[in-house]
Amino acid sequence: MRPADLKYTRDHEWVRLQGGTAVVGITDYAQEQLTDIVFVELPEVGKKVKPGDNLAVVESVKSVSDVYSPVEGEVSEVNSALEKSPEKVNESPFGDGWIAKLKVANPDLSALMDAAAYEKFLAQQGH
Repeated sequence: MRPADLKYTRDHEWVRLQGGTAVVGITDYAQEQLTDIVFVELPEVGKKVKPGDNLAVVESVKSVSDVYSPVEGEVSEVNSALEKSPEKVNESPFGDGWIAKLKVANPDLSALMDAAAYEKFLAQQGH
């Protein structure tokens, strides 16, 4: 089961709100589809993004995939541990495998899915 304190996108990103900061990563489903992640291109601190903007790039042995921002904000921190250990995204997608933290102007996540809705979305997609 996916963590209930997170919100999810149709592109398989997750977001956890911590005050005015949104922590963003990809879901366990996404990392399973990508298989072994070998490289993560992190965003630059200070980059401003809107929902749906390209935030990062995740490269696996199988494919290259964009990571889209689920919220509007400014990158305040990146998970630099992924530069040396990109496999953390596979090992702990909801924990140590987070990708970036964003300062959010509007912490409204109502447009995103909760864990139950994301589970239903995956089932409807045949996953």
